[in-house]
Amino acid sequence: MNKTTGGATPFVDLASHHVEIEDELVGAFRQALRESSFIGGAAVEDFESRFAGFCGARFSSGVANGTDALKLALVASGVKPGDTVVTVANTFIATVEAISQAGALAAFVDIDEKTYNMDPAALRRYLDTACESTGGRTFDKRTKSPVTAVVPVHLYGQPAEMDAILDIADGFGLTVIEDACQAHGAKYLSRRTGRWMKAGSMGAAAAFSFYPGKNLGACGDAGAVTTNDREIIEYIKMARDHGQSRKYIHEIEGCNSRLDAIQAMILRIKLRRLSEWNEMRREAARVYDRLFRGSEKVITPAEHPDARHVYHLYVIRVRNREAHQRRLSEAGVSTGLHYPVPLHLQRACARFGYLKGDLPVTERVADEILSLPMYPGLRPSDQERIAALILGPEASGIADRLP
Repeated sequence: MNKTTGGATPFVDLASHHVEIEDELVGAFRQALRESSFIGGAAVEDFESRFAGFCGARFSSGVANGTDALKLALVASGVKPGDTVVTVANTFIATVEAISQAGALAAFVDIDEKTYNMDPAALRRYLDTACESTGGRTFDKRTKSPVTAVVPVHLYGQPAEMDAILDIADGFGLTVIEDACQAHGAKYLSRRTGRWMKAGSMGAAAAFSFYPGKNLGACGDAGAVTTNDREIIEYIKMARDHGQSRKYIHEIEGCNSRLDAIQAMILRIKLRRLSEWNEMRREAARVYDRLFRGSEKVITPAEHPDARHVYHLYVIRVRNREAHQRRLSEAGVSTGLHYPVPLHLQRACARFGYLKGDLPVTERVADEILSLPMYPGLRPSDQERIAALILGPEASGIADRLP
């Protein structure tokens, strides 16, 4: 496949990605037209079963998008209006939107500077110093709100340190909900279980997004919740469909967050290739790693020894980021920033009461991150050109770094 157009290197290439499987996708659409089953039904149930199995979870429920997936997972897991949910500020705002839509408050803790995921030590400090225990429950001292859940984000495709987070959460009676929206197929070596576990199988529940650019992306928007808890999945399947236990019988006030059958068919087709595509991303990451090895200009992503990163994004750190991004753009290379302004410093999150300096690692990282092109089929020759543009004089002999 030719992954470039007119000499340009896109940030993500969805066009040729879909041309590869176009006949199958068109066939799925024709099947949906013939069956006229567009909402729910056998196609959705089949995908839910297959996706749960892929993630190593017992159950899955398709929903309209990843934000709804996290909101419904929080509510189904027992988060109530007025509760506090602990998460990170180095993530897309949907993480906090879901917490707010569940009626809860967000509390932010800092990240590990190598993985950019939640730092378990920072979580412990927050619970030890910013909280107090009353009647067997944990309360945020400042807001007097009960702290009931933790949402670690498996950022960029790498699982957070789940064993440590789960151990801390268990000690304080907190529920852990995984934000796995960028981590389809990522793995974590759990010492608690003695085996590799997939993102989406470790917390009480997990949220996934199938936004088109994700490792497993729909041709539109979609999401899913995975869990090993039957009560959680039954609640979500009811809540996503206006709270109906059966037609016109509403047990709760739910919402409209159903997965379209056409999207379920598309996702089922792509799911068969996801492991292969993830390995192609991992190989592209290895190429970048070799090209940047030894550079004093570039900090490359660090894969935790207990993780198998699936590189939804390949995010480097550089000084003078804007100059690098401008030089790449002028050469036809598209890049991204994930995320340039941490959530605790966003106006939309001002009500949570955080100030500049409260999360020093998050703030330092946000000023330097730069997301490079990453997708299955990214050509090493394009990566070599990208690296040369970033390294400048350091790029001497760069071709020799590739096998």
